[in-house]
Amino acid sequence: MCGIFGAVVGGDSRLRHDTEIARIAERLFLLSESRGKEAAGLAVTNHDALAVYKVAAPAREMIRSQGYRAFWRESVANGHARNGVAFIGHSRLVTDGGRELNKNNQPVLAQGIVGIHNGIIVNHAALWRRHPELERRFDVDSEVIFALLRASLERGATLPEAARATFGELQGAASVAALFDDRDQLLLATNNGSIYYRHVPASGAFVFASERYIMDRFAEELGAPIAAGETVHVRAGQGVVVDLASVSAAPFSLAVNGHVNGHVNGVHVPPPVARAQRRTLIDRAPSDRDRPVPPAPPLDLEHLNRRFPYRSLRDRMRRCTRCVLPETMPYVDFDASGVCAYCRHRTPLVWRGTEALEALVGPHRRTDGRPDCLVAVSGGRDSMFGLHYLKTVLGMNPVAYTYDWGMVTDLARRNVSRICGKLGIEHILVSADIPRKRENIRMNVEAWLARPSLGTVPLFMAGDKAYFAHLNRTREQVGVDLAFLCENPFERTDFKTGFAGVEQQFTTESGYKLSLKDKLGLTWFFAKEYAANPRYLNRSFVDTALAFAYYYVIKHDYHNLYWYTGWDEATIESTLLGEYDFELAEDTQTTWRIGDGTASFYNYIYYAIAGLTENDTFRSNQIRQGVMTRERALELIDRDNRPRFQSIDWYLRTIGCTRGLEDVLATIEAVPKLSAGSSARG
Repeated sequence: MCGIFGAVVGGDSRLRHDTEIARIAERLFLLSESRGKEAAGLAVTNHDALAVYKVAAPAREMIRSQGYRAFWRESVANGHARNGVAFIGHSRLVTDGGRELNKNNQPVLAQGIVGIHNGIIVNHAALWRRHPELERRFDVDSEVIFALLRASLERGATLPEAARATFGELQGAASVAALFDDRDQLLLATNNGSIYYRHVPASGAFVFASERYIMDRFAEELGAPIAAGETVHVRAGQGVVVDLASVSAAPFSLAVNGHVNGHVNGVHVPPPVARAQRRTLIDRAPSDRDRPVPPAPPLDLEHLNRRFPYRSLRDRMRRCTRCVLPETMPYVDFDASGVCAYCRHRTPLVWRGTEALEALVGPHRRTDGRPDCLVAVSGGRDSMFGLHYLKTVLGMNPVAYTYDWGMVTDLARRNVSRICGKLGIEHILVSADIPRKRENIRMNVEAWLARPSLGTVPLFMAGDKAYFAHLNRTREQVGVDLAFLCENPFERTDFKTGFAGVEQQFTTESGYKLSLKDKLGLTWFFAKEYAANPRYLNRSFVDTALAFAYYYVIKHDYHNLYWYTGWDEATIESTLLGEYDFELAEDTQTTWRIGDGTASFYNYIYYAIAGLTENDTFRSNQIRQGVMTRERALELIDRDNRPRFQSIDWYLRTIGCTRGLEDVLATIEAVPKLSAGSSARG
């Protein structure tokens, strides 16, 4: 998920001048920043020292700072470069361990090892319990990797053996790089293939990065001598040991039956330097931000449930006699038998079948291990099962892609890491400027609370629509023509635009498609809302305008897996829970929408005011397809429409809302409720 990179430059390399090495580091930082902008850090080693600098700020800010420049002069300049230099860098997307404590940012210092990690270790808490002899100093999950690695080395293992033993205990995705205070070696290892390198022995240079595109772009910009090499993929289950003195690289396998005894693939792996020659560890990370953020006070759920009780509307609203849509659904009407217009006009979905799917993927399938398709994953159940299906059933070599705009929850990130790590799938994460995105959300939420309108609720989600543009760009960068979205065809949420005055077309076409008339009508609706509520005219306006283009204008040239295979909830849930230990949310029994940080909030609004949510439309579509009974659907919407106070509280705190949870809930509850005949617009 994060961006990792680094280089080894020999003492006789054409790149040994300290200004050239600084340029290499800066370019790698800027190219890798797309994978994480919340913190950045660098570790540099020369003959006698191993020094670290990191800050809770984007890489482009860090490399312009006086502190970074002073660190670079001290660590690399002043003649050190003539002996050769190695460095590793990290551009962080924060998961475990808040960035406010700089010790949680990377590189991580653990027992004489300085390491960086891309991915999430989902069993790190269990590993600390399993190994009470290990000393834990930080909150970040990555620390356990390097603690285990050091413990194996202390028992006499070679570096490949230690890496093999460490990765044997990890669950989740892990691509790591490490430098040591007691050996002239750089370790690279990955269980999901998110490491690429260029090695030019004649030029005394070795450079690595998280993505092929980053590596190739860097080589193109730097030119000779790096451009003279070929980009090499460190595939899932592989590692490389690089000797810092000779700049030689020795690949090895992380498999238990891999070659050991100091020789890997016929290349001798040098022993560590003598203890007396241990490098001095220097931590130059500024500590002015090391102020712990107090944990959020525990929610009094009993109090919240008393003040904002869940009111089941199962028998209080008129509903379609065939599906479960209520009378407040936009543009709904019932015939003499009580059947709604959606049931009368919609026809069952027709799946294209697995033969058509094979005909689609067959010409793209590669047998040499190179990527052959891109799969968009959010961490939710449908995209994660789709990744599983493409890899294990169809035998494809997918690359997973995620756009993280700040509302992808840690739970979703962990589920992505679980499955990518277990299946050995490279994961490319494109990170927005998350603090800025969250601030945009806050401004729109607070504008909405000042003048509630159901039609403007989608403004909260405007920032995520760049997902489509980045998907197109990432597919080009990976070099594949085939891209998949794994969207549940039953998840039509037409009421969101319905509350903005867009009449329903009762079609099974993608929700991305609107007629020109409807696009103009939607634009006119929001123009009037902005005029009535000028608080929407804030910094987020550009995001909102672009969101319209990303969603309704740009080409959506991808395939939806489930239009071929059909969508079976029981199979999806049993596979994810049984084979991957898929993580569930604490505040709901459903497996749907649990990785989306916004869903609990907007569904609370829709239910409180209109008496329906995404659950109502989802289950109604299943009824029309004949895969669920109406009685079962009523049971599920009654269960799943219950408020998720913990998730809503997380959402409001994460976006920095200036109004407290109870104040926000009270404002929503005070909005006049929709009744029959008032449903066409919010």
